[in-house]
Amino acid sequence: MSLKEYVRKRNFGKTPEPGGRKAAAKGGHRFVIQKHDASRLHYDFRLEMGGVLKSWAVPKGVPFVKGEKRLAVQTEDHPLAYIDFEGSIPEGQYGGGTVMVWDQGTYEPLSKTPSKELAGGKLHFVLHGSKLEGEWYLVRLRDGDQWLLIRGGADMKAVSKKQEDTSVLSGRSMRELSKGDRVWESKSATKKVSGSRKPQRSVRPAPLPEFVEPMKAKLAVAAPKGDWIYEIKFDGFRALALKGGSQVRLLSRNEKDLGGKFPELMGSILALPAQDAIVDGEIVALDEKGRSSFQLLQARELGQERPPLFFYAFDLLQLDGESLIDQPLEKRKEKLSKLLAGSKGEVRFSAALESDVKRLLDQARGLGLEGLIGKRLGSAYEPGKRSGAWIKLKLQQEQEFVIGGYTDPEGSRPHFGALLVGVHRRGKFHFAGKVGTGFNHKLLGALHRAFKKIASDTCPFVDLPEKRSGRYGQGVTAAEMKRCHWVEPTMVCQVKFAEWTRDDRLRQPVFLGLREDKDAREVVREKAT
Repeated sequence: MSLKEYVRKRNFGKTPEPGGRKAAAKGGHRFVIQKHDASRLHYDFRLEMGGVLKSWAVPKGVPFVKGEKRLAVQTEDHPLAYIDFEGSIPEGQYGGGTVMVWDQGTYEPLSKTPSKELAGGKLHFVLHGSKLEGEWYLVRLRDGDQWLLIRGGADMKAVSKKQEDTSVLSGRSMRELSKGDRVWESKSATKKVSGSRKPQRSVRPAPLPEFVEPMKAKLAVAAPKGDWIYEIKFDGFRALALKGGSQVRLLSRNEKDLGGKFPELMGSILALPAQDAIVDGEIVALDEKGRSSFQLLQARELGQERPPLFFYAFDLLQLDGESLIDQPLEKRKEKLSKLLAGSKGEVRFSAALESDVKRLLDQARGLGLEGLIGKRLGSAYEPGKRSGAWIKLKLQQEQEFVIGGYTDPEGSRPHFGALLVGVHRRGKFHFAGKVGTGFNHKLLGALHRAFKKIASDTCPFVDLPEKRSGRYGQGVTAAEMKRCHWVEPTMVCQVKFAEWTRDDRLRQPVFLGLREDKDAREVVREKAT
């Protein structure tokens, strides 16, 4: 697997493409699909293998319908650094034109020796990307460089027009990339790629604001007296949007990157009319009635749904170099409203609702919403604190739990039967119940594969086994312990349920999805005040 042909075709004094240095083969399984507007618009499909990117030009793009075939012409191997390349190759150079990182992620070869299988003329694999998910085949035709890219498994829903013309790396369109003159920082922050047709220049990107730990809300049983405003309680991922010059980041409450998972939001954040800003909000997927749905977010990650995504902004912590956290709530909301005025993208303003709280709760209940968030007027933003200046009034019982194990499947169900979940109490991990509904076949398989990586021989719950089962069959006796499988208590999930029973067990729990934005050690039973 040589890069001699790659190097021979390029003049690195004129093209911003990465040099032709081969990396050590470490068995990585990354992929990238680059939309390439050269002499003809096409897609470059690249798989990491043996320290290089094995590459094919696919004129008509990746097929989505089961059994559909697309011609794929094998080209020279590319260096691994090309996986983050985006921008313009100057005219007159090999491949001159605009290059977009159309999709990126990992692939799962469905054989133990993918290099050998590829050399034999066939490769079966599963893609896990931001846009693509599922099975494909590469099959070589009689001509040496002519292959077919074939969709396997079930049909996949086609990407939207906006996704089709949006980079998962920068959030920019092909037109913006062709006209841009800025240097973009790659995901690894190790190299910079020019977005212009001019030779690459050394431009230092504007600094991003520092991360601020989001303020938290207390669970309350009733609305307090005094001057408060209320907003819709969204059912999604809490996130901070950071903008600094031409750079943007989208971070979870525990500072995990969400930009790669939700690239379609990045362009709208970048378009905010500010030199720098820190915006607090929630990433949500909307159902057909316009309600936020955590289950739809989970289905999107599994490639089963393509719901519309939005970032609902409800607070502004910094703007053009000025910290706003000590300013009163209403001032921050006013400045945020002005910042987002006229925004037609995926960033939306979460406005205060105009009515008394009782009427708002009745309306929210009628619309099937999760609840309301209350905020005391005049209050400052308190990073990382749960002071009571923000409260949540829930209409549905729902919270995070930590997965500690699972039971064997029964009947025709594959992989596992029910999850064993718990919460922390005074530093110890306590059992809360079994969650056996809310899964489909694909989700069961994905969770089971994840559990194998964190398998444990030891039960993590301090209060199992039980001498008796719970009132609603949620206990685990000594005899049942033998049929349980344990995992390290690191995975957090969202669960909806009817109520807590008298013996601290969940009644009628339903799995909603995994929460990567929550630290397992912080998960406790929420109690209303």
